[in-house]
Amino acid sequence: MSREIKDLVEQELAKRYRDFESVMVVSVHGLSGTAVNEVRGELRKKDIEVHVVKNRAMRRVLGDTVLAPLGAALDGPCAFVTGGPGPVDAAKELLRLTKDYPALELKFGLVDGDPELLDIEQISKRKSLAELHGEIVMLAVSPARTIAGCLNVGGKVAGCIKAIIDKLEKDETISKVA
Repeated sequence: MSREIKDLVEQELAKRYRDFESVMVVSVHGLSGTAVNEVRGELRKKDIEVHVVKNRAMRRVLGDTVLAPLGAALDGPCAFVTGGPGPVDAAKELLRLTKDYPALELKFGLVDGDPELLDIEQISKRKSLAELHGEIVMLAVSPARTIAGCLNVGGKVAGCIKAIIDKLEKDETISKVA
């Protein structure tokens, strides 16, 4: 391949991956062509994409981006996994697929621009974005729930007033509470 064509390919790769801060690396080398297509189809259902990449080209492309640590660690046949609701969800889905496709080799990944490479299994054990949002909402609502519980005393007071009214309607006497 000529240098001009390689430059065009690298420009296209740079356009594709310049905005990503989270990427996982797997190897589909041990899978048959049919199995690779099945894996891609399963991941596509969750808006996750798999692209087989050339390591040398990716090292050049990722050299001055937040994904640079990823490029330095590429070794052997590699495919980039991107997309989905978040990197943790993608990692969990990849881990699930290894049960059906044991030849799918999970390597490592970067999460949210953090320069530390993590095993995909470690990434899958983190909390997903949806779980974190749920915790934040729960923490924000918790004090309000406590206050609402304290204000529930109003229901007891209303019950006492209703009991007094009922006694007065029946011409009963109301005793003083000491």
